[in-house]
Amino acid sequence: MSALFEPYTLRSLTIPNRAWMAPMCQYSAAPEGELVGAPTDWHLQHLGARAAGGTGLILTEATAVTPEGRISPYDLGIWNDAQVSAFRRITGFLSAQGSVPGIQLAHAGRKASTERPWVERGAPIAPGEGYGWQPVGPSRLAFDEHHHEPAELSTDEIADVVEAFAQAARRSLDAGFRVAEIHGAHGYLIGEFLSPHSNHRTDGYGGTFEGRTRLALEVVDAVRAVWPEELPLFFRISATDWLSENPEDGREGWTGDDTVRLAKELHRRGVDLLDVSSGGNAPRASIPLGPNYQVPFADRVRNEAGMPVAAVGLITEPAQAEELLTSGRADAVLLGRELLRDPSWARRAARALGGEVRVPEQYARS
Repeated sequence: MSALFEPYTLRSLTIPNRAWMAPMCQYSAAPEGELVGAPTDWHLQHLGARAAGGTGLILTEATAVTPEGRISPYDLGIWNDAQVSAFRRITGFLSAQGSVPGIQLAHAGRKASTERPWVERGAPIAPGEGYGWQPVGPSRLAFDEHHHEPAELSTDEIADVVEAFAQAARRSLDAGFRVAEIHGAHGYLIGEFLSPHSNHRTDGYGGTFEGRTRLALEVVDAVRAVWPEELPLFFRISATDWLSENPEDGREGWTGDDTVRLAKELHRRGVDLLDVSSGGNAPRASIPLGPNYQVPFADRVRNEAGMPVAAVGLITEPAQAEELLTSGRADAVLLGRELLRDPSWARRAARALGGEVRVPEQYARS
């Protein structure tokens, strides 16, 4: 049997295969009104099509735990009950197709308050202009010369963020999600605290490795305390800022060694799988894009930290995904843009590899 189509069990949850959908922002929620941040028909068809196509686990786009945690005014959120009700329609449909519904809980930090990518190339929106608001971060350091300077979070405000993640996890369970993933990657708030490139604090949330990882661990503890023991918790990380790998770049950043070290602690605290991505925290970092370019970091975590991992990044072909699993470099693969191009990628891969996926009765003749 194909490794890609073997079921995968974490805690008491069994995912039907190891071809999973990565979170991908759609910028399609209402920016104001009673249904601000709630999923729409667009999200239902976007996520539902991939479930009907046989994808084993469907992770939502980055879903903000507070209004200020959205990267744009058009992002999803899970900070109120109206959003919970809207999500139930989606999680019910995904489950009916045999897929597992998962949610990525996020706070965009200093990268918040921007336009949609197709409007002025995602330009920052100034606080008080249009739907804009004041971004926050670990330090008063803008992402780049175009982004607005964030307000530095106080320790009381950090505690509020931790509580917001916990409340969002409670709502996610009520909404029907079976996997929760904490977004600690791509220069979002938790990743900003992790990296010395963006975290210049001198208190207990900065400076040393222990200080910079404190927020991540507090969020994990808070979410794990309310997320059911029988359900898995994921953590998405940028394994590197792609600064130390470039000898011509003198900026200090988060490294692969840091990721392995943190992974061991995350696993000890109840994180079941590390979703290993990279980049996004330092502008103009030199990233060597190519097939499997992030896989070596996932491989290190799996084999040095002894923690299950999902690999992501330019994984496009069934044989490529299969080899990542059979070679012991990953436990699952997360597909992004390839699933946008082909919602039924999992079904196509099953035909190529001799695996099986559930086919909706309506499509049984296809």
